[in-house]
Amino acid sequence: MLLRYAVPATVLVLTLGLSADAGIASRRPDQVVSAVQSLDRGAAWTVTRQFDLTFPTFHPQGLARVGDRLYLSSVEVIEPPVRYPEPVDGYDRTPGRGRGHLFELDLSGRLLRQITLGEGTMYHPGGIDFDGRSLWVPVAEYRPDSRSIVYRVDPRTLRATEAFRYGDHVGGVVRDRKTGRVHGVSWGSRRMFTWTDRGRLLRRGLNESHYVDFQDCAAASDGTAVCTGLTEFPLASGGRFDLGGIAVVDLRTGAIGHEVPVTTLSANRHVVTRNPVHLETAGGVLRMWAAPDDGEEPGGTRLMVLETPID
Repeated sequence: MLLRYAVPATVLVLTLGLSADAGIASRRPDQVVSAVQSLDRGAAWTVTRQFDLTFPTFHPQGLARVGDRLYLSSVEVIEPPVRYPEPVDGYDRTPGRGRGHLFELDLSGRLLRQITLGEGTMYHPGGIDFDGRSLWVPVAEYRPDSRSIVYRVDPRTLRATEAFRYGDHVGGVVRDRKTGRVHGVSWGSRRMFTWTDRGRLLRRGLNESHYVDFQDCAAASDGTAVCTGLTEFPLASGGRFDLGGIAVVDLRTGAIGHEVPVTTLSANRHVVTRNPVHLETAGGVLRMWAAPDDGEEPGGTRLMVLETPID
């Protein structure tokens, strides 16, 4: 169920064209997979541009690019979930309250349009993907082992249609353009799912990698996906160390292939793969668009553009 559909009058007519930057960059998924597979632990990411997002961004979750538009999912937490002393009805915490957002931006981070997504206690959007026609956006309860709605969103109109529901927290989805199947991950990406595009479960298995928890993924044309995420390690000093990472995932089996670490930090000391990420190739570099910081942190959310050389 779509809770609210808001389109400013100034952008009712929109052409999803290609900007000059888009003409340089290639978003062919097979090229991105090859670029990631060429990286090793010595890959150095250089920040080439940063844009302040001057609207309330809350807690960004997923990022996808369609032509010269960026689509950013985010969760606005109104009442945080609270852990129970012991499980209640199979849950380890209250559902909390909030709103799920999908923002449309230009390539400089300017807000163009937005909608809200979700229903009741399902208000937490996750990692998103574009399949060439629709954006796929999961919205879940903000707690593990819960429930979710997966939406298809038309990027031209921002009209959202419910694709299916599932009885678990779905933290991110991709759609395989060749098979039409939808693949997803659970809370912390500890479980991996495959459904038909109408939600019939075809496969449910465990994530065999414990390297990082996937936050955002994008499908490739050869039955794989590229996923990004992080793991937070507490330090004896009381701080934390954020280890980011990028992984190539076989969508047919759920097997994790090539993995590389990412340690570049934002102004608020978050690893850049903490929140949403979009990857593309441009000449001899792999380019990353990332929004690792939350809206309530010092300086707010910045859209970062980073690059690393590839062979």
